Amino acid sequence: MTVDEIRELINLATETGIDELEVQRGDNRVRIRRSVAGHHQELVFAQAAAPHRAESAAPPAGAPPPAKEPPKEPGADPNLLLVRSPIVGTFYEASAPGTPPFVRVGERVQPGKVLCIIESMKLMNEIEAEVSGIVESKLVMNGQPVEYGEALFAIRSN
Repeated sequence: MTVDEIRELINLATETGIDELEVQRGDNRVRIRRSVAGHHQELVFAQAAAPHRAESAAPPAGAPPPAKEPPKEPGADPNLLLVRSPIVGTFYEASAPGTPPFVRVGERVQPGKVLCIIESMKLMNEIEAEVSGIVESKLVMNGQPVEYGEALFAIRSN
C-alpha cells in the first residue's frame, strides 16, 4: 500500500466517524483505530514477516485537529509527555478490582507516583511517573492488552 492510500483510509475513518477500520491487501495490512472520545488515533501498518507499528503524526490534510490530542511526534508540544509501556502485557488502572485507580485525568503527579500496573507473565509491574505534572489523558482502557512502547498516559509537565 502506498502512503496516499493510507492517507485516504485515515480520511475515510475521520469523515465517517468509525472507531476502527482494517484493510488487508496480500501481505500488507493497515488498521486505523480511534478512541470514542477522539483523543487518540492510532495507525498500525504490518507486512507478512516484519510488522511495523507507528502512531499517526497528525490528522489528515484538511481535517480539523482533534481537541487535546497528545503529540505523536517529538517536539509537537514539549510540555506534553507520553508515558509508554516498557513491556508487553495487560494494563490495569488499579491494584485490585473495585479499588480506586492509581491516578485520574486532571490529577497532579510527582516522579515515583504509581500510574498503573502492567501484568506480564503473572508478574505485576508498577509503572511510575518520571516527571511531575498533570495527567492530561489516559490512552488505554482497564484490562486492555498493551504493546511495548504503546502510549499509556499523556502528562503535561510543569
